[in-house]
Amino acid sequence: MSDEFQGRIELDVRDSVADWKPYEPTKAPDDAPNVLVILYDDTGMASWSPYGGRINMPTMDRLAENGLTYTQWHTTALCSPTRSTFLTGRNHHLNGMGNIMEGTNGFPGLSGHIPAECATIGQVLQQNGYSTFWVGKDHNVPEEDISAGGSKEQWPLSQGFDRFYGFLGGETNNWYPDLVEDNHFIEQPYLPEDGYHLSRDLADQTIRLLRDQNASNPSKPWYTWFCPGANHAPHHAPQEYIDKYKGAFDDGYDAYRSWVLERMIERGILPSDTALTPLNPMPEDQANAADFVKPWDELSEEEKRLFSRMAEVFAGFSEYTDAQIGRLIDYLEETGQLDNTLIFYCADNGASGEGSPDGSVNENKFFNGFPDDLAENLSKIDVLGGPETYNHYPTGWAAAFSSPFQMFKRYSQFSGGTCDPMVIHWPAGIKAKGEIRHQYHHSVDVVATVLDVIGIEMPEEFRGIEQRPLDGVSMKYSFDAEPDGPTQKSVQYYAMLGTRGIWKDGWKAAAIHAPLTGHGRFDEDRWELYHTDEDRSESKDVAADYPEKLRELVTAWNEQAEKNHVLPLDDRSARDQLTIERPQSEPPRNRYIYYPGTTPVPESVAVNVRGRSFKIIANVEIEADAQGVIFAHGSRFGGHALFIKDNRLNYVYNFLGIPPEQTYTSGKLEPGKHSLGMEFNRLKSGEHGESVGQCTLFIDDLAVAEGPMRAQVGKFTLCGDGLCVGYDSADTVSTQYTNPFPFTGGTIQGVGIDVSSEQYLDFELEALGAFARE
Repeated sequence: MSDEFQGRIELDVRDSVADWKPYEPTKAPDDAPNVLVILYDDTGMASWSPYGGRINMPTMDRLAENGLTYTQWHTTALCSPTRSTFLTGRNHHLNGMGNIMEGTNGFPGLSGHIPAECATIGQVLQQNGYSTFWVGKDHNVPEEDISAGGSKEQWPLSQGFDRFYGFLGGETNNWYPDLVEDNHFIEQPYLPEDGYHLSRDLADQTIRLLRDQNASNPSKPWYTWFCPGANHAPHHAPQEYIDKYKGAFDDGYDAYRSWVLERMIERGILPSDTALTPLNPMPEDQANAADFVKPWDELSEEEKRLFSRMAEVFAGFSEYTDAQIGRLIDYLEETGQLDNTLIFYCADNGASGEGSPDGSVNENKFFNGFPDDLAENLSKIDVLGGPETYNHYPTGWAAAFSSPFQMFKRYSQFSGGTCDPMVIHWPAGIKAKGEIRHQYHHSVDVVATVLDVIGIEMPEEFRGIEQRPLDGVSMKYSFDAEPDGPTQKSVQYYAMLGTRGIWKDGWKAAAIHAPLTGHGRFDEDRWELYHTDEDRSESKDVAADYPEKLRELVTAWNEQAEKNHVLPLDDRSARDQLTIERPQSEPPRNRYIYYPGTTPVPESVAVNVRGRSFKIIANVEIEADAQGVIFAHGSRFGGHALFIKDNRLNYVYNFLGIPPEQTYTSGKLEPGKHSLGMEFNRLKSGEHGESVGQCTLFIDDLAVAEGPMRAQVGKFTLCGDGLCVGYDSADTVSTQYTNPFPFTGGTIQGVGIDVSSEQYLDFELEALGAFARE
């Protein structure tokens, strides 16, 4: 056999003969390009300057001037599903990604696990001589696996990426992010007061990875997926970028829609006869009132000032991130890599309507089903975009930035949710410069395009598993096609959060069903029909004129649904979907024990105190000068903490960041051994479903403070800020101390959290018993 050892082995190496087998690693095809995919969040097509929008994007403008701008490029209308199509080139339900990872359930199309028969672009390129890097947002890891001890099967390094630096969840605080490097959690490298912002950090890390690649393997091509936190909430940006847009949106979102449509037509993005669709008024049944748009001319002057500022913050966030991407593009040019780097610059769904009609200073309210308060929002106007807020603009701007289409993110039946910006730049492979392309395409087509450009195919079998064929169609043919040349794509279905639609050969059928309403009755949906080849904005329902065409498309949707595991449809509320009890690798229990010295425990696997009574018990030994955090979970935008300050025990429950903080404080603590803790006795549901009850603070067996308390039934946060013992990581739960406020002047044996229905009989004995059981 050719691989048998052909040398000679003796006792002494000097008497032995080596047999060097030729090392022939798999090499990429000659002149294979580097690939850089830049994927923003939550950005409608009417937002950015290359499309006529008011938000300046100098880096994207530069790439568009030397590349191609696509006007009919679509997504799934939501984050995790779209990102899964970028990973595998298969439709999102086939990837098990019919919803975001926080909304998965036990059906094939909604499992949250990419199946083995859908190999990723990273895995395929690794086997074909590429280095692969993923920087920024992931949001394709099951919630139960986002932990130090969780399965790494769906983490980036197991999905074909050599290196990862970023965050695993759907969003994160851009000033205090929840960071992962490769397969472990890390703290941010420096703080906001030292100039930290996530977009800057991600660009720094990407350049570092590419420098390392260029230093060690300069002949090897690379694939980099760059996914900033922008433009997802929270909208955070340096003040100088926010101030660049002062007054830019004072005319309001109604006027912006008309203004931007004219610009889009002037630039050739849309046909001259494109009509503007109406804004979303308050629905008659108010079932989905959170998505309606307040007419600008009916707003008070204070509301107009607030809403304009929220748009300014969003614009500053977007441009600041584009500037960081510009540093990456400059690096590629300086090192001679730009010409042969295939760049996709795009977004994952339409603008986000999760800010409610009034906007929000804490987007976590949306995910808890809790309304925003205009007075509270106004009180934060001068600090919007900074660490003090977790802000999001109102639905009016979501509709405006998704012009001229109906609706926005989450609405998969309308292009407001699915038609997004896409610029492609590749000087070595695209002759056309500064041109527009109107061919109809979708995010599922990106993998097919990359493989086609490189000259390799998706394998029929990968690691012994037969592979599903790609659903995407390569866009390479369009690089040097006529702007209005025919598309090579024939059909694309849409389904998200109970909404559904289908595009087929220039026609679009849309089932009229609002997402997250919880009323079901999908068989009662009315289908509309649009001839998108002639009506790009989907403004004219022609169902009555073409009943046979409508029936054809509805039949096609049903066929696609069967083929792609789309059913069952789910329109339950965000809170209902986010709080589904999902199988965990650890068996459920009523008592949890946590110890100091561990990394933060992510909320997905930490003790769940939502919607129930609970107790926290800490066994400590303290000195006279003891202070610091004993237990903390969450952030200033939702969370709770037990800490010692000024020689007093304090418990703070920060309910959705709404002031004042619910604070319970003891008298003076005596040095020595103690059991310190609290108990929340849930009595009823509040007006918006929150838990309402009584909180009692204990020192040993004595109740030392008590009072009414309300608690969240939804997550503390979607951005990280896990459960900590002995300090408070990232953003602090309470404004009464400064991060990380480590516990000093004593020792913490451990912290127990009890979520059984038992009441305390003897607090000290209960604490000792809990630790004895551990």
